[in-house]
Amino acid sequence: MKLSLDPYMFRHVPMLELPGLVADLGYQWLELSPRDDFLPFFNHPRVDDARVAAFKAELAATGVGVSSVLPLYKWSGPDEDDRQAAVRYWKRAIRITAELGVDVMNSEFNGRPEQAARSESQFWRSMEELLPVFEAEGVRLVLEPHPDDFEEGGRAAIDLIRGINSPLVSFLYCAPHTFHLGNDAPGIIGYAGDLLTNVHVADSFDHTGSSGLRYIVNPPGSTVRVHQHLDIGQGEVDFDELFESLAAVGFDGTVTACVFAWEERARDSSTFMREKITDLLMKQGMQL
Repeated sequence: MKLSLDPYMFRHVPMLELPGLVADLGYQWLELSPRDDFLPFFNHPRVDDARVAAFKAELAATGVGVSSVLPLYKWSGPDEDDRQAAVRYWKRAIRITAELGVDVMNSEFNGRPEQAARSESQFWRSMEELLPVFEAEGVRLVLEPHPDDFEEGGRAAIDLIRGINSPLVSFLYCAPHTFHLGNDAPGIIGYAGDLLTNVHVADSFDHTGSSGLRYIVNPPGSTVRVHQHLDIGQGEVDFDELFESLAAVGFDGTVTACVFAWEERARDSSTFMREKITDLLMKQGMQL
């Protein structure tokens, strides 16, 4: 099992200094999430082969590995021009991942929930183009349903991934999305079984609480999706239940700390999350 850090709160740290920072925080692995100077949100990668090689050298020098590369593109968007552009960006990102010597990428379904059928059709079109590239480069793909994607439910997302019918594609459970996924970590994790290979860990409040009035957004009836990525213990996710469920299915994949809420105390938050996740794993007899 790997314990990884999503260093998004440190995205302003120069890229070549990132491995050393992650090592100083006590992590052996990092998840390379979007950065403006690497894989920016929804745009083409911003690095050349020389920069990739320099980053790879820094990783080796610090003893830090990349557990996964996380790009976000509009590959399921209902607009066909956007989809074609996203596929081009994906192809370059896959090759960059392979050049780094990393064999896992994770991402979201994307698309639009109000155009779910159209978005799913676009998703399958993109998968037809990209699966051969993943296969050729030896890179696995881990997918998560995200709030405001064309598919937001945990069990439905697992069924969709099963429909891809590829050993290269698996499921990611994101703890701070628990209340959007169906608020049933044991059921979803059990349903996924061996298909679950990655877990994102951060806390969140239950937006459905207090008869749906935990959060009030205007205008009434807004379809905005609300969630947080907080330190464990600051929200309402039941982490004992979550880690018990992981132990029950024999989970042995990657657990990633992905707190985004505390940039002003990013170091303390990252250290706290490492210690807390380690304690939760040990409590269940799960070894790193």
